[in-house]
Amino acid sequence: MALQTEPKVRAVTLRSIAPSAFLPALVYEIGNGAIAPVIALTALDVGASAGIAAFMLALLGIGQILGDVPAAALADRVGDRRAMVLAAGVAVLALTACFFANSLAILGPALIVIGASNSTFYLARQSYLTEVVPISLRARAMSTLGGSHRIGLFIGPFIGALAISVGGLRAAYLVAIVAVTSAAVLLMVIPDVDPLPDQPVAVRGAVSSWSMLKTYHHLFATLGIAVLSVGAVRAARQTVLPLWAEHLGLSPEQTSLMFGVASAVDMALFYPSGKVMDRYGRLAIALPSMVILGGAMICIPLTDGFVSLTAVAMVMSFGNGIGSGIMMTLGADVAPADSRTRFLAVWRLFSDSGNAAGPVIVSIVATAATLAVGISTVGGVGLIAAAALARWVPRYSAYATPASTRALRAGAADPGPSQPGGGSDEDRVKHG
Repeated sequence: MALQTEPKVRAVTLRSIAPSAFLPALVYEIGNGAIAPVIALTALDVGASAGIAAFMLALLGIGQILGDVPAAALADRVGDRRAMVLAAGVAVLALTACFFANSLAILGPALIVIGASNSTFYLARQSYLTEVVPISLRARAMSTLGGSHRIGLFIGPFIGALAISVGGLRAAYLVAIVAVTSAAVLLMVIPDVDPLPDQPVAVRGAVSSWSMLKTYHHLFATLGIAVLSVGAVRAARQTVLPLWAEHLGLSPEQTSLMFGVASAVDMALFYPSGKVMDRYGRLAIALPSMVILGGAMICIPLTDGFVSLTAVAMVMSFGNGIGSGIMMTLGADVAPADSRTRFLAVWRLFSDSGNAAGPVIVSIVATAATLAVGISTVGGVGLIAAAALARWVPRYSAYATPASTRALRAGAADPGPSQPGGGSDEDRVKHG
């Protein structure tokens, strides 16, 4: 038996799971990247005001929030791979609706459906990686998955721009249709890697997402709020940079160049960050990521031109880039083997809600005070999130610190998500 299982252990490497996990995610995200710059323009094309056009962008995030919990139910019923293929198929129908949309009544619902499809796709891949990847590679796997998303989102606008130059504005949706269809085909022809023999297989459908939320209410009320705060700061980063660039009077070309340089920094760091997390624990990356991101955001109002703002944007991207995959990694750490997918759905609900809340915080504070105050406020949320992670990650993740990670790498028993004496039994996540 040992001779039969040993090859399986060797087979589960980042390279072995790349075709089934990372490649479809990258291709799928090319589609999202292609349509991101044209959604607001499409809304304007069908008669929306500038404010309504901006709201159309938010519908993707709203759809993702609405889809988090149903995504878990679908994945539990049909499996991760089939759920992703179904999500891709639904996304293609919604993208086709966007291509032909001649009113907001068609465009708006289609964007919500795309967001919900994205939620299903992301959740299923996270659940799959949590199940098949050895714990010693978990952070690198999750950060590489996050890096695949970043690369796809970076490539997508360039391919979309090329298509638009040939076929007009709506051609970007054709790029997305091809990308999403290609991702589905890859999922159907490339087999998944089987879980390791000594890793517990998740029990599916045992409890509902609502029951999961109630059972682990203390975890979600503490670490979950920290995750929500991280999502808010990360999402606000994409909003505050163009707003402050406009405040400084920078041209659209300068703003685009700034974003391109910052995105390159962001993309380059996903693998090193995962390696550090696997070796030295999750806080070795989570804390500097949020301190750097939040601190740099607070510095944005101090900039006075293209060079200084680009420098701060690069520092922000460094902080965001080293944190690639950290929220997915923490979710995998604390998720129970019993109904893991349902737990991860609630976890993503907190993260996605933070993504939606970030730009709203900036808008509310900027309206009540000034844009500079709004930006600094969100930067402060980043520092608070760092403090919350420092407080709660060691309680729930057995891989939080260098000491606990070294102990586990040396073969010590998993101490569990809670420190002795912390929380009630129902708050303790049962690890496999």
